[in-house]
Amino acid sequence: MVVRSWFVACAAALVLAGCGGGEVTRVMSVEDRFSHAKELFDKGSHLEAVNEFTVITLQYQGSAFAADAQYYLGECRFAREEYLLAAFEYSVVKRNYPASPRVADAQYKLGVCYYSLSPRSSLDQQYTRRALDELQSFVEYYPSHEKAVDAEGKIKELTVRLAKKQYDTAKLYRTMEYYRAALYYYDDVIEKYHDTEFAPLSSIDKVEMLMGRKRYPEAAAEAKRFLERYPNSVLRGRMESLKKDIDEELLSRQPASASGGKGGTL
Repeated sequence: MVVRSWFVACAAALVLAGCGGGEVTRVMSVEDRFSHAKELFDKGSHLEAVNEFTVITLQYQGSAFAADAQYYLGECRFAREEYLLAAFEYSVVKRNYPASPRVADAQYKLGVCYYSLSPRSSLDQQYTRRALDELQSFVEYYPSHEKAVDAEGKIKELTVRLAKKQYDTAKLYRTMEYYRAALYYYDDVIEKYHDTEFAPLSSIDKVEMLMGRKRYPEAAAEAKRFLERYPNSVLRGRMESLKKDIDEELLSRQPASASGGKGGTL
């Protein structure tokens, strides 16, 4: 924090020095300065606008324009696709100006910043999870906001991405014959991402894996859950076929069960 404060102070000094070269700039009111900064932003001169908005946030912290200036610092960084810097600026709006009307927009854009950084499912999903957290908070606190529908769409997309990541991991572990790890990831998809296409797929794969390990009672229980949860799934016929095989196997094993026989283990 000390290092950051030093950099901020230096930046402020440079900005103020650069803006103080002319008499007109020195006597510019905060309202005029904000209008000037906004004009620069609208023209696409985002770095110049950053200088002006920074002066307002540092020199006029208690003014009615401070929260808007801070929000537009985020907008400038966002327009330049500097998403981590933009996320920081939006978070300052939330922290320093909690009563500002800009907080809702800042919360939404904070989520969009991390959404923009979210990679394809095969890569690390740190930013995906952060985007989900921020966008879900936005929808929870501002359900009637004009951007709520867009946020919900992004939430669904990000949720599917995470589900695919977990499902692909389960399949990898199954291929490598790390069955306990595969089972863990299949269960994670089934429970956490039950409203995505990867949940029924995970359930099918889990049943097949359990059957392959001769754990038929557990496979039967999972098949039953699938048929109850996804009565209209396109995979229903496939699961019904698996369940038929499981039921036949369990029926044939009844004498062995009565004598205390046990199935295989992972």
